[in-house]
Amino acid sequence: MGLVWTLIAGFLYAEICVVLLLVLPVASPYKWSRFFKSKFLAMIAQQAHLYFCLIMGVLVLFLLEAIREMRKYSTQEHSSDVHLNTEMQHSMRLFRAQRNFYISGFAIFLVLVIRRLVTLISVQANLLAQSEASLKQAQSASATIRSLMEDRNTEKADEAQEDSTLAEVTKMKERIHELIGELNREKKDKEALKSQAESLNKEYDRLTEEYSKLQKQVNVNAEGGDKADKKAN
Repeated sequence: MGLVWTLIAGFLYAEICVVLLLVLPVASPYKWSRFFKSKFLAMIAQQAHLYFCLIMGVLVLFLLEAIREMRKYSTQEHSSDVHLNTEMQHSMRLFRAQRNFYISGFAIFLVLVIRRLVTLISVQANLLAQSEASLKQAQSASATIRSLMEDRNTEKADEAQEDSTLAEVTKMKERIHELIGELNREKKDKEALKSQAESLNKEYDRLTEEYSKLQKQVNVNAEGGDKADKKAN
């Protein structure tokens, strides 16, 4: 294997290791995302498109070269006069061309796979961060709603207590009005009884005076009759 194809094979093996690291649960998407956004990779990412096109161009050139060699050695006709050593060299060159074709083809394929995996991992990390942020917002919103509901329930309880207090005050006012009315009626009854008692006292005094007058008159009449009887005797 030539030096160039040795480098391409080493690049293929490195791609296989990178794919295994990205696929296996070695690190979380957050850690991969922080690694992708590190300063070193950020400097490389500025020219990532250029590097990608350069690598793909080199690999495609070697792939086309391998295809050309495959077609070259597969279309040659074998004759019975050709020496066995020459035929073995021809078969070995065809095998090398096929090997180089598979190496370059898989290298191109894994470059695309790695690029896609990096993109998906970055998107997954962003989605997880957004989901966590949304979850925190939802939790804070639910806590706010819960506190508002508690405040509203407290306000309703206070309003209910105020309503019950107002109802009790209203009942007490009504009871006070009733008691005032009863007190006024008692006062009126008391005044009526007082006036009636005064009238009875006046009537009693009048009757007493009349009785006294009648008593005096009876006494006078009795004394006059005694004197008349004495004169007649």
